[in-house]
Amino acid sequence: MSTILETSELPAVFDGVKLAAVAAILYVIVRCLNLKSPTAPPELIYQDSALARFLLKSCPLLTKEYIPPLIWGKSGHIQTALYGKMGRVRSPNPYGLRKYLTMPDGATATFDLFEPRSEHCTGEDVTMVICPGIANHSEKQYIRTFVDYAQKNGYRCAVLNHLGALPNIELTSPRMFTYGCTWEFGAMVNYIKKTYPQTQLVVVGFSLGGNIVCKYLGESQANQERVLCCVSVCQGYSALRAQETFMQWDHCRRFYNFLMADNMKKIILSHR
Repeated sequence: MSTILETSELPAVFDGVKLAAVAAILYVIVRCLNLKSPTAPPELIYQDSALARFLLKSCPLLTKEYIPPLIWGKSGHIQTALYGKMGRVRSPNPYGLRKYLTMPDGATATFDLFEPRSEHCTGEDVTMVICPGIANHSEKQYIRTFVDYAQKNGYRCAVLNHLGALPNIELTSPRMFTYGCTWEFGAMVNYIKKTYPQTQLVVVGFSLGGNIVCKYLGESQANQERVLCCVSVCQGYSALRAQETFMQWDHCRRFYNFLMADNMKKIILSHR
């Protein structure tokens, strides 16, 4: 009789285990997808000026609440993986001319030049001088997408290829790009100023490129001539503090540190 009672209780035990497993899986999914994170408008820090008021009026998206895509939109990890591996559907492939500049130390700097495909809304000649993120270049999907959109809106684009980042361009001096070197970017900007004396400049930097363009503009007042504005996207402000952050396991930061370090090793070894 006791044996019969024990066996009759087993299905209930198994159901409890299954329920606990499902609950644990749902908890992990909610945490990984960051589904409980509330949406909110961006926090804006700016000085009250005529330019700031004009930008806020012209760009209403800056004050609107950001509502991400359902399910996966709140997870920065999934967004990074999807865009990094898949990119945009039918990512554009703008046509440009590659320019080569010989630096004083023998290094060969390269950048790609893309002409506008329509007239600028102001009727003026405006060139975007663009510095990509770490180990990136003009052939990356996010740069191609940005350039394609800028061309359609009447901007000429000059995109720096970080020294050593392009796999088919050999180094001609014993150095590659660094976190703060502005030499190649400055050479590209000077080329644009001399070739198009009538053009005005919009300076754009992504991630590491944001550090380079801001440093370039601050090095000399002459570097700011004919510059309408500077846009720094996702810039890191302290390499030392970022190094401490990337060594943490919280939010998988150390995993990203491994990926970036591995990419840098591949670039260095490719020029060995």
